[in-house]
Amino acid sequence: MAAQDTVGPLNDVLDLTAAEDRYSRLRLIHWWDQERLRRARVMVVGAGALGNEIVKNLALLGVGGIFLIDLDTIEDTNLTRSVLFRASDIGRPKAVAGAAMAEDINPDVRVQPAVANVVHDIGLGVFAEMDLIFGALDNREARVAINGFAWRVGKPWIDGAIEVIQGVARMFVPPDGPCYECTMSELDYRLLSIRRSCALLSRDDLLEGKVPTTPTTASVIAAIQVQEAVKWLHRDRGLPVLAGKGFIFNGVNHDSYVVEYQWRRDCPAHFTFDSVVRLDRGIRDTTARELLYMARERLGPDAVVDLERELVTGLRCLPCGTFERRFGRLSQITETEARCPSCGQVRDPELFHALYGHEDFLDFTLAELGLPPYDIVTFRAGMNLQPCLLAGDRDEALGKLAGCGVGRAAHE
Repeated sequence: MAAQDTVGPLNDVLDLTAAEDRYSRLRLIHWWDQERLRRARVMVVGAGALGNEIVKNLALLGVGGIFLIDLDTIEDTNLTRSVLFRASDIGRPKAVAGAAMAEDINPDVRVQPAVANVVHDIGLGVFAEMDLIFGALDNREARVAINGFAWRVGKPWIDGAIEVIQGVARMFVPPDGPCYECTMSELDYRLLSIRRSCALLSRDDLLEGKVPTTPTTASVIAAIQVQEAVKWLHRDRGLPVLAGKGFIFNGVNHDSYVVEYQWRRDCPAHFTFDSVVRLDRGIRDTTARELLYMARERLGPDAVVDLERELVTGLRCLPCGTFERRFGRLSQITETEARCPSCGQVRDPELFHALYGHEDFLDFTLAELGLPPYDIVTFRAGMNLQPCLLAGDRDEALGKLAGCGVGRAAHE
């Protein structure tokens, strides 16, 4: 009982005579609030070994809404490490199969699958509606992207990584603590730069996370990630969390310990929107010119629009000196499509990230230019910044989570 006394007061008086249901044993935990978990909405990025275990645990706990992202399909090799997949699922998208099995485990849970590249395809509005985000991927590019998105919209995220029988779970909470980029070394940045120097980052190996792992290690690290999420959702009960820290697990001799990360004051990722203006416009009914007009109506004639992401305007072949006009997100262009039809070299994408008013594509819709649904853009005039949510795409972006009280689990 002494350990319990360090936790906050009971939420309700336990009624041991009440009829039992699926969650009765969980409610016996004196600080537990099952309704809070039911209202919770979380994002899981990656549906491999770690993602499977995270989603399974969330479903068992009755976490009400899960947004599951993965761009890959199921292979034979996934079946040794993925509790949600069956042999009959080979060839199906991981996100789709994982979502269906999680809802089969617990019909109270809604899981929205997204067969997508988290770096390019998910609007910032989706991140903003989550209570927290799980990282279940093994590459720096995706982690840096998730970290930046989470920080901009002020949402905590819990990263996990495994290799062989070792792993780490760590939690980053904006705006005042250390973030993932704070943990990166000069070598990490060099390796990331090499990866980004590749012309395109489509389906090849960006998010596949092909590292040697075991299902047992995935179980350990995913369990810590979900446990930290449960504690975060009950943080008003005085439960300590791993915010700004990492749990290191060594399965060789079962050493485990916690490390504390330092906040780098010069870290480029530490930017959080103060407030976001809601625009009842979507990417299909708004042109770049109209968006720029709205910015100048609000902030003056010199305002520009920061798109908060890089988009492609075309493909240039340096050996041939040719240019093909092509709009979209990097993930929408495959390596095969990027090869020059004349010389076979992979062409370089030409990118843009803002609208200034001189572009020759201002009459294209934001969808045609490649902006993902339910995204946030920033109107800017000098130091005056006004983030704006393109809210017209909400139902499309959130799917079955759109009408079920997203993001209302945070304690009051």
